[in-house]
Amino acid sequence: MSMRLDEKLAKLRAEGRTGLYIYVTAGCPSAEVTVDIVRRAEEAGADVIELGLPFSDPMADGPVIQEASVIALKQGMTMKKALEIVKEIRKHSEIPLIGMGYINMVHHYGFEKFVEDFKAAGMDGVIFPDVPHEESADMRRICAAHDFTLTEFITPGTTEERMAETCKDATGFIYCISNYGVTGVKEIDYSIIGGVCKAARRYTDVPLAIGFGIGTPEAAARAGKQADGVIVGSAVVKHIIDDDIDGGIQLIADMRKALDA
Repeated sequence: MSMRLDEKLAKLRAEGRTGLYIYVTAGCPSAEVTVDIVRRAEEAGADVIELGLPFSDPMADGPVIQEASVIALKQGMTMKKALEIVKEIRKHSEIPLIGMGYINMVHHYGFEKFVEDFKAAGMDGVIFPDVPHEESADMRRICAAHDFTLTEFITPGTTEERMAETCKDATGFIYCISNYGVTGVKEIDYSIIGGVCKAARRYTDVPLAIGFGIGTPEAAARAGKQADGVIVGSAVVKHIIDDDIDGGIQLIADMRKALDA
């Protein structure tokens, strides 16, 4: 769907490398710093950036990303300002950018207008954890018309029937949620989601990326063995909140090294 994203994921697959998807919250600690963090994350080895669109009631996000959203909103972050961040990033980078947000804010903005505006600014797709597959047909149609990816989810609880349906419509990559609950660093047995990924392979060859709970290079390497990519959010965002951006960038570099090893 999105050329930028599809080319990057195809290149990773051709090279036999595991993708590293890094989540950062737009506007935390500020818009300017967000742009710089994305640049440095890419230099450290990030393959895809998930740009969090701050929302006051994020259902899927744990305490760290909730706190980052609060900081960003207090700084005056809005959808319009997030759009400017995307434009700024595109002045110096072609890294795939996927928005991560909640449907309320986008309904308020107007879904088709959101897709048109953010696509024009340089975003490649979007993730909505609070939109079930069964309710996304219109959104998928609009996204397809604009070459904009709407990411599908699978979880340890996804039934076979639902998996077949979800995977059939998937473009870009599929977000594989490693455990029940919200985002945040925790100890996880990745073989469980590994079994889910294996089942999904019967229905799609779209890349699979595991997210939720990955906090260390070792955890990234373990999760990476089960899928095509790993998604890291809270562990990096915690460094940003703690005013230790260098530490967050170092973590990305260490994860890249662990995945490549």
